[in-house]
Amino acid sequence: MTTATPTHHPVAVIGAGLGGLTLARVLHVHGIEAALFDLDASPTARAQGGMLDIHQESGQAALRAAGLHDDFRTLVHPGGEAMRVLDQHSVVRMKQDDEGDGDRPEVERGRLRDLLLGSLPEGTIRWGAKVTGARPLGGGRHEVTLADGSVFTTDLLIGADGAWSRIRPLVSDATPVYSGLSFVEADLLDADTRHPDSAGVVGGGMFMALGAGKGFLAHREPDGSLHIYTALKVPEEWIDGIDFTDTALAKAAVLDQFAGWDESLRALVADADGALVPRRIHTLPVGHRWDRVPGVTLLGDAAHVMSPFAGEGANLAMLDGAELGAALAAHPRDTEAALAAYEQALFPRSETSAAESAENLITCFRDDAPQGLLDLFAGYQA
Repeated sequence: MTTATPTHHPVAVIGAGLGGLTLARVLHVHGIEAALFDLDASPTARAQGGMLDIHQESGQAALRAAGLHDDFRTLVHPGGEAMRVLDQHSVVRMKQDDEGDGDRPEVERGRLRDLLLGSLPEGTIRWGAKVTGARPLGGGRHEVTLADGSVFTTDLLIGADGAWSRIRPLVSDATPVYSGLSFVEADLLDADTRHPDSAGVVGGGMFMALGAGKGFLAHREPDGSLHIYTALKVPEEWIDGIDFTDTALAKAAVLDQFAGWDESLRALVADADGALVPRRIHTLPVGHRWDRVPGVTLLGDAAHVMSPFAGEGANLAMLDGAELGAALAAHPRDTEAALAAYEQALFPRSETSAAESAENLITCFRDDAPQGLLDLFAGYQA
């Protein structure tokens, strides 16, 4: 009885999020083939909603390296860089209009992902390929096992598979921990027509209404909907005590946390269309790094998942992908030199952003909120 030889891929990327896709695109630009594996059954298996501000020095730099920056500019949401900061009484404490000259334009995550997907050769991504484990074979090679029982081998294994990466254990014992903050997400559809008061409160771009230990964050999306993030500093198990399949009950539980807040802010949850979606925010330790392990590395949330309060998650994932791709192209016969060069830049960059994110989370929800955030913005403008 003979055993079939596993399929071999010179470069295997686990995860087809923004970071993995950017890496694959930059490698393709340099004539290097990569195989991507993603657990989703198809590119449309789940919603990719939410707005992203794409930073000039990171996300936009990555798109330039991928040869996609001009196409990206056509996806930008006009007016999306506007910003409003309110207190719990719905008093506007800061307002910035989008003059069209900012360096952090807003784009829908799904449309950006579609741009990257469309830039790759047919067959690059293996959909419905959930990785359950990986083991070293020696000499930098690895064997990867999928949920269907199949295996493949690779000379270079890249974990771009998010906060709960199956590849991270090959290089690090670190696991994400609860940040102390949970989100409950909601949508108000066709807001100008169906929810005009809420549309007026949120404005045309990014919105934050903050108080001690809690607040509302929102984006206006290009389709006219409002996407709401209710932020709460609560114990990790708080979400488990609420039946989110009962939307009326879930709304009441969330709004109970906002007693005394202005009704125009409470309406962002009370009037929400559809179910509420809870999400705990987890982070890796600030300064997470690992010793060089032959034939494997990480990017994006697999390497440095952090809270969203530096706005760097997607931007760093894309920059990681672009820089790893460039390093591999620059060292075509020395993968280890490429990985060492990539990680040498990755570690301090991600540590700086993770520290900023952790500090900003504290600042945003201080007892005198939103004053901490206002002081932070004043410092940027000074």
